[in-house]
Amino acid sequence: MMSTDIACVVALGASNLTRGFQTVVSSARSAWGSDVEVLAALGHGRSYGAPSRFLFRTLPGIIKSGLWAELERRPPTATRGLVTDVGNDILYGFSVERTLGWVEEVLVRLRRVTDDIVLTDLPLASIYRLSHLKFLAFRSALVPSCRLSLSQVIDRAERVNEGIETLSAAHGTKLVRLDPAWYGFDPIHVRPSLWRPAWQQILGVHPQAKSDRGSMVESVKLYFLRPERRWMFGVEQCTSQSGVALRSGGQVWLY
Repeated sequence: MMSTDIACVVALGASNLTRGFQTVVSSARSAWGSDVEVLAALGHGRSYGAPSRFLFRTLPGIIKSGLWAELERRPPTATRGLVTDVGNDILYGFSVERTLGWVEEVLVRLRRVTDDIVLTDLPLASIYRLSHLKFLAFRSALVPSCRLSLSQVIDRAERVNEGIETLSAAHGTKLVRLDPAWYGFDPIHVRPSLWRPAWQQILGVHPQAKSDRGSMVESVKLYFLRPERRWMFGVEQCTSQSGVALRSGGQVWLY
């Protein structure tokens, strides 16, 4: 039976959320109907507190995006918050304390609009399986500026994970532990074949035999949607967000 409890999903994250965003949107639509609204701050390599660059594109930190002003101006509605992909800021060299401080800041802001918040931990099990050479290869490809060793990354990841558990308890969120089976050769990105079950579990919706999987056209459209603010080749681009209506239902705001 379709639940009608949730009218809005606020999703925060980086590469995993970006890659699986259409799955999040279509799963929310299947669970809560074609009027569901999805507000997201995401992007490859997204930081929670600092500007982040991926290839030739730069995005502001999530806490500095226009998402929060949009949430403040909206009337109260049944909302589910997702806080995911916390680990990037470790590789960017930010301290454990600062990384957790940014996570706590978004939890405090989300609590102003909802007490229904999902927080995910880090994929420690797959990080533990990394060899030194494989770590160096992924570090060079994903965050070339990072000079942390594998042991340093593991140490910081463990401490951030402990902090996430503490923050979850303090702010009353639902803590979702990432399933090691979701990861393969790539230790930090969920395998595409498992996007749907993974995001359905994170989102907190029951798998449905006839779930709305959306379309490839929708996937491409969502992937290339312009956020409210970004820099391309150093040139700032601002795009007003009024809610992009999707053909299969639902509206999306991107920050």
